Amino acid sequence: MEKEKKIKVLITKVGLDGHDRGAKVISSLLKEVGMEVIYLGTYQTPDGIVKAAIDEDVDVIGLSYLSGEHLIYTPKIVEKMKRHGLDDVLLIAGGAFPPEDIPTMKEMGIDEVFRAGRLFESIADYIEKNVRGRSVKDSKGATDNNHNRVC
Repeated sequence: MEKEKKIKVLITKVGLDGHDRGAKVISSLLKEVGMEVIYLGTYQTPDGIVKAAIDEDVDVIGLSYLSGEHLIYTPKIVEKMKRHGLDDVLLIAGGAFPPEDIPTMKEMGIDEVFRAGRLFESIADYIEKNVRGRSVKDSKGATDNNHNRVC
């Protein structure tokens, strides 16, 4: 029987946002449920994020925003993803957003937005259910009860 590919997630901070505790926690928890995670770190550019997504052949790009730059960088990243044919890559964002910005972010091209305080399980479940166009491993069997943590 052929072993299925794990979901591969790129997590990154964008722009001048240097606060990365939440991104590191999410990265660690996604690894715990069996996903492969590439964490790019802080101060990333849209070009660097898209290049890394292509180089690593990821299924998901997870953007972490806490600095209020989400409406500036999101359209730049979406445009670069489209230009490079990454339409099958799930694009999610997490962090501190005013609730009224969420519809705008989705119109810009973010597939889902997770505000600070959401249960980790909802993030992992969303990724598992919505990765598009790829055969991936069902990682639920590799998890323990840590997936209920609040981030």
